[in-house]
Amino acid sequence: MKGAILHDWLNQRGGAEDVLEAIAAEFPNLPIYTSIHQPESVPVQYREWDIRPLWTNRLPGIAQSHMRYLPLYPLAWSHVRPRGLDLVLSNKSGFCHGARPARGTVHVCYCLTPTRYLWQYDEYMAHEGYPKAIVALLRPLIAGLRKWDFAAAQRVHQFIAISRTVQQRIQRFYRRDSTILHPPVDVERFPTVAASERGEYYLVVSRLIPYKRIDLAIQAANALKVPLKIAGRGRDERRLRALAGPKVEFLGFVEDAELPVLIARCRALILPGLEDFGVVPVQAQAAGRPVLAYGAGGALDTVQPGVSGAHFNEQTVDALVAAWQRFDPDEYSPQQLREKAAQFSIPQFQSKLRALIEQTLQRFHSEALPG
Repeated sequence: MKGAILHDWLNQRGGAEDVLEAIAAEFPNLPIYTSIHQPESVPVQYREWDIRPLWTNRLPGIAQSHMRYLPLYPLAWSHVRPRGLDLVLSNKSGFCHGARPARGTVHVCYCLTPTRYLWQYDEYMAHEGYPKAIVALLRPLIAGLRKWDFAAAQRVHQFIAISRTVQQRIQRFYRRDSTILHPPVDVERFPTVAASERGEYYLVVSRLIPYKRIDLAIQAANALKVPLKIAGRGRDERRLRALAGPKVEFLGFVEDAELPVLIARCRALILPGLEDFGVVPVQAQAAGRPVLAYGAGGALDTVQPGVSGAHFNEQTVDALVAAWQRFDPDEYSPQQLREKAAQFSIPQFQSKLRALIEQTLQRFHSEALPG
């Protein structure tokens, strides 16, 4: 099969890059197009890939501040017009789905989310702390980019959503149907430990930024006087430290090698924010630990009440406290939790993705999908 992979930017490593790694391993011979490529900011093994940066990669300072060039990404991706391919597979949270492959090429889009700062503009700008004057000034630009983004989405032959929440956004913003395929999680990396090795602490693993709502977990832990460890860094750390009582401990950045044991030894993971999917709850289940999560977004896909954890239904301290009081981590079977997590494994993702692509290719040839 001749094809290409499209990925918005390679100047950091996060959840989008976890997905890209699984895709690249399943389709190792496909080149990867990206608008930014900064080799020193991504794992060294990426240097073995056939990475083809767009002209935007030569813009000064783009890797350090890519948002300043926001209007140029649609222009750049619109000029990506590969020929002679069977498949284009876009791994999209930004603009890469706007490429224009030749007629006869199937375009499958694995959608991490419709472009957040276009379609959830007010929420995004509030979370990032932009002044109101800047928010108002950028509105005409955002309106124009939305029109481009919507038109680009209509050229995709098959959308794949990472969760029910993202599936609903694809329908709402792009008016397109989609199939759900949850992102891959390296569940084998997270072993369980014996009950005698577990601590008494609850755990949050997250970037410390406002929309993650770590403040709810801190205030609930203060009220219940239970030990809470917080792993992660971010611009909200000073405010969160000011809220913390004596039983709340900030661990800072936790190395990848140390994270599995930290999770395996906690009583349970606390997820107070709204996530599009959320890898950490699956990692916790792989380590045999249940999750107490805000019952919205990706947690509806990853945390099954009574099986892998529990939900609280309002993002308030009172709601979290009440749910925490009812929540008993000892009621959950570590083996059952691991079995639940196995549904999100990398091999499962790769097998399902290949099957979806093959089905779309077959449909293309039988129905002659429009280019």
